[in-house]
Amino acid sequence: MKKVIAICDLAVSFRASFTNLSMAKTCWLEREKRKGKTVAKYAAIRAEMKKTGDYVGLSLLPRNACPVRLSRRCNATGRKRAYIGRFQLSRITVRELASHGLIPGVTKSSW
Repeated sequence: MKKVIAICDLAVSFRASFTNLSMAKTCWLEREKRKGKTVAKYAAIRAEMKKTGDYVGLSLLPRNACPVRLSRRCNATGRKRAYIGRFQLSRITVRELASHGLIPGVTKSSW
């Protein structure tokens, strides 16, 4: 886990210094944070309702209380699509870092 965090920190510093690609809108990132707080707030209640089979009660909870509504985002750019969970980065960022040799053990393939 520490290795992944180090790669993410490296990606953020690399992005800030060498590329001009922009981050995701701040409002999108804040919305994801709010959803995460809502999921955490209702997690125990949802688990209890699921255990008892109270699906009517589950439907009365806020929509954002469901963990499925959370999306994974690139730690460097905030990109939502093409997320690679192993690195916690988007495919574009992984490709850039691999091309520059900044991810240990990963190289850009050629044939």
